[in-house]
Amino acid sequence: MLQVEIDEGSGFCFGVTTAIKKAEEELKKGKTLYCLGDIVHNGMECERLKQMGLITITHEDMKQLHDVKVLLRAHGEPPATYELARQNNIEIIDATCPVVLKLQNRIKQQYDTAKSQIVIFGKKGHAEVLGLVGQTEGSAIVIENFEEVKQLDFTHDIYLYSQTTKSLDEFHRIIEYIQAHISPEATFKSFDTICRSVANRMPNISQFATRHDLILFVCGRKSSNGKVLFNECLRVNPNSHLIEGPEEINSEWLKDIETIGICGATSTPKWLMEQCRDALLKL
Repeated sequence: MLQVEIDEGSGFCFGVTTAIKKAEEELKKGKTLYCLGDIVHNGMECERLKQMGLITITHEDMKQLHDVKVLLRAHGEPPATYELARQNNIEIIDATCPVVLKLQNRIKQQYDTAKSQIVIFGKKGHAEVLGLVGQTEGSAIVIENFEEVKQLDFTHDIYLYSQTTKSLDEFHRIIEYIQAHISPEATFKSFDTICRSVANRMPNISQFATRHDLILFVCGRKSSNGKVLFNECLRVNPNSHLIEGPEEINSEWLKDIETIGICGATSTPKWLMEQCRDALLKL
């Protein structure tokens, strides 16, 4: 008998849950609601909200809008977006995650205090990172991985922050490297701004993945956090597959399998993992 377990710790994080709840509340009023960028990096959840009436727009689209309501998703936005909203008389429904908001404020405060070398460990072009860089009028340096830390100027002060969903281990490696190479005349400060509700998923998902013969990691392929968590599953259980939904399940994977674990990213809805479970049990 095939056993299928859904990981209790997987699914939307607090920030995403709040953003979706705010969108649903507005849509239930029957008013037009725009969302700046995908509300969550999951195509199926975006489609569900689109059916409810949510209209996803780009920054270019927003420039053409006036006197409407626009939802800002959990990732946060740079100051320029708020300024545009003010100019175009757009009502902002701000669903920026409180953890991201706190980080934006810290970076802005640091930048306003001293125009020093502000470094952000994060994914270039990611919505959250664009919002963080925007706090420094575009001057912050973004490093995507440990290798890129070597390009920094160690003769100048360095203030290091991190995108909230990055790997804690890699962040600590970057800190150690800067500490070892910073000039004695320069100041180095690091701020651990990684979200614990995300960081703690790493050891939890690792344990979960070792318990099963096969892991199905359900996640939109755009999700940064999903890539990190899936790679962790793959590391501890090579029989792990990333799927966006039940239609991607390959029955070949089930040969000689007794237990299957289903897990996902902070952008994966519980209902989607349940659909995958139901599809498996029908095979």
